Amino acid sequence: MRTTLFALAALGSFAIAAPLADACTRIVYNSGDSFFVGRSMDWAEETGTDLWAFPSGLRRDGGVGEGSITWTSKYGSVIAGFYNVGTVDGVNEAGLVGNVLYLVESDYGDAKASGRPLLSVGGWLQYVLDNYATVAEAVDALSQEPFAIVAPVLPNGKAGAGHLSIADKAGDSAIFEYIGGRLVIHHNKSYTVMTNSPTFDQQLAISTYWNTVGGINFLPGTSRASDRFARMDWMLNAVPQVKDAALASATVMSLMRSISVPLGVQDPTLPNIAATRWRTAVDINAGRYFFDSVHFPTVFWVDLPKLNLKPGAPALKLDLQGRPLLSGEVSASFKPAEPFKFLSPKG
Repeated sequence: MRTTLFALAALGSFAIAAPLADACTRIVYNSGDSFFVGRSMDWAEETGTDLWAFPSGLRRDGGVGEGSITWTSKYGSVIAGFYNVGTVDGVNEAGLVGNVLYLVESDYGDAKASGRPLLSVGGWLQYVLDNYATVAEAVDALSQEPFAIVAPVLPNGKAGAGHLSIADKAGDSAIFEYIGGRLVIHHNKSYTVMTNSPTFDQQLAISTYWNTVGGINFLPGTSRASDRFARMDWMLNAVPQVKDAALASATVMSLMRSISVPLGVQDPTLPNIAATRWRTAVDINAGRYFFDSVHFPTVFWVDLPKLNLKPGAPALKLDLQGRPLLSGEVSASFKPAEPFKFLSPKG
C-alpha cells in the first residue's frame, strides 16, 4: 500500500511539474488484418490547415536558405498542412504514415555548427514521406543524421518544437525526438501511443505504472498530455480487433474523439490546454486518409489511388479555409496549387 501511495504521489508531482503542451494524440491500431493510424490536432487557435497532394518527382529544398538540403520526392503523398508553412500529418503512396506533435522539450542543437545540410522543422515530416517506404528504412537513414533541423518561431509566436512519429503497413512504429541537441530514436512495434510532453521515454514509464493500476479501476481524467497517454494506452488495448476495414476506421475515429478536448474549452491557469481542431485516421492498406474537422458535420476522406501522384503531375490543394461542406471521397475536389514554402527564419 505504501509503495502504491508513493507511486501515486510521485506521478502527481510529475503531472504538476511537467511542462504543458498543446494536446495532440497519436495511435496505431491493429485490426488483425491491417494497421490504422489515428491522430488528433489540439491547438489554441485555428491551424490554417488545408490538405495537399504532392506527386513523386517533386524537387524540394530544406526551406531555410543557404545550406538547405535538397531532394526529389520518391513517393507521392497526401498531407495536412500547418499554417501552410509545414507538414504535420500525412501518408505516402508506399503506406508510410507520419505525424508531428508539439513537444516543448525539443532542442535541435546548433544546426549551423553541425556542418550538416539544413532542414526546416516544417519540412521534417515531408522529407520522410518523400523519401521512405517503411519505418525500418527511415530509421536506418535518419539515424545517420543526413540533416540538421532548423526550428524558427511559428506564425503564432510559439517555438517550432515537435517530435515525429511514423508507422507503416507492417505496423512498425518509431518516434524521433531531439533532446539536448541529440537525436533520440524509439523504434518498436509496441510503441502505439504518443502524446506531447513528457519525452517519450517518460511516457513509457507512465504506461508501465498505469498498467499495474488497470483502467477498469481508475484512469486519470484531465487533458494533460500524461493523463491522455494513460487513458489512450488503456483504451487502445481495451477495444476489440475488428477486421472489417470500415468498422476498424470507425473504431480508430471513436478513440480519437474520446480523447478530444471540446471546442471552446479554456482554462486561464493552463493556457496550453487547447481545444481539438481536427482528427485524422489512415487505413494504411487501402491508402485512405480520413479527415474529421470539428467545424464539419461529416467526415470526408481521400483515396490516394484516385489521385495522380506520378512524376510531372501538379501539386494539388484542398482548400479548407472557408469551411466547405464536404463528405465522402473528395479526391476530385483538389485543385492545382503551388506548394507552400517550409517555415523559415525571419529577417
